[in-house]
Amino acid sequence: MAARFSLHPVPLCLYTALMAQVTLDIPDVLSSFLTASGHNLEHAALQAIALEAYREGKLSMGQLRRLLGYHTRTQVHALLKEHGVYLRYSLADLEHDREAGDAMRSPPTA
Repeated sequence: MAARFSLHPVPLCLYTALMAQVTLDIPDVLSSFLTASGHNLEHAALQAIALEAYREGKLSMGQLRRLLGYHTRTQVHALLKEHGVYLRYSLADLEHDREAGDAMRSPPTA
């Protein structure tokens, strides 16, 4: 017997968009796999779709964080690692972080 669920339009935590309603028929084997992490089926399906959108470059890390209701980047990094999704970190990101670190170490000028 296939699991059936709906995502209803509700405001997202810290996110201005609304969820579209989607009804899916999911085979029991997939339903069991999605809920193995202890999340309910709706959350697990949303998480899987959001992770794939991040992997494809359709969502930024900030969008992924807000969509899934996480409060910190560290929580998102742990989720990405748990699911084998690589963190997108460019040379520009590295340069920005290096400059920010250098600015923190510099003594204030009087």
